[in-house]
Amino acid sequence: MASVVRLLAVFLRVGILNELQYRTNLYVQLFRSSLSLVTGLAGLGVVFSHTQTLAGWSPPELLAILGVYLVVSGVLRFAIQPAMERLMEDVRNGTLDYILTKPEDSLVLVSVRAVEVWRLADVVLGSVVIGAAVSQMHDRIDAWQVAGFVIALVAAATTVYSFLLILTTLSFWFVRLENILVIFQSMYEAGKWPVDIYPAWLRGALTFLVPVAFATTVPAQALAGRLTPVALAGAVALSASLFTAARYFWSVGLRRYAGASA
Repeated sequence: MASVVRLLAVFLRVGILNELQYRTNLYVQLFRSSLSLVTGLAGLGVVFSHTQTLAGWSPPELLAILGVYLVVSGVLRFAIQPAMERLMEDVRNGTLDYILTKPEDSLVLVSVRAVEVWRLADVVLGSVVIGAAVSQMHDRIDAWQVAGFVIALVAAATTVYSFLLILTTLSFWFVRLENILVIFQSMYEAGKWPVDIYPAWLRGALTFLVPVAFATTVPAQALAGRLTPVALAGAVALSASLFTAARYFWSVGLRRYAGASA
């Protein structure tokens, strides 16, 4: 774990130095993040102009889901998605050799070497939205809810990372898979709303096929006091199992890699 933190710190520093060369990107990202927040709030405003609850979710609870969506989206676009996109490119071009020859765990290296610093704006805005949602909740948020929320949020990030790693590892077998990340991002948009509002077939797909529910709805349920200890344990078990499966699949994929010299 110490080596992972050290490597992340190094690549974060390099990423910051690179991004500081193009500071306009900060303003572009702030505009994007603000636009996403405004459209999300507008959607909530339209819904609650016609009803007091949505599938049993109150306005503050839905605001919490929007905040979680922004936070997880920020983490996804800050480190996970850039790393996966670069991995696909390296596999296609045969330049993954430079990683495999390093005296570090190859999976750790490919996972932390690419960051887009300005994407952290989503994390900041999402945290502000979550704080606003908590302040509007009538029931007092106790320590167990906060702990459950933090655990569920870490499990959510692990689940999303593991799922995308599995998709990206398919590039060892298939040449071009860039669009698969775009498809995932499109499906992730559904995470702005609780999965309870969708039809049963779509709810099942967003829970077990593409883990959007575990990424956004479950952490918000923990914050709102809706998540049982059994469900939280299930979310943690899923994230751990998916991470183990993704790491194994990565090792299988590496055996398929021929390298630039092939």
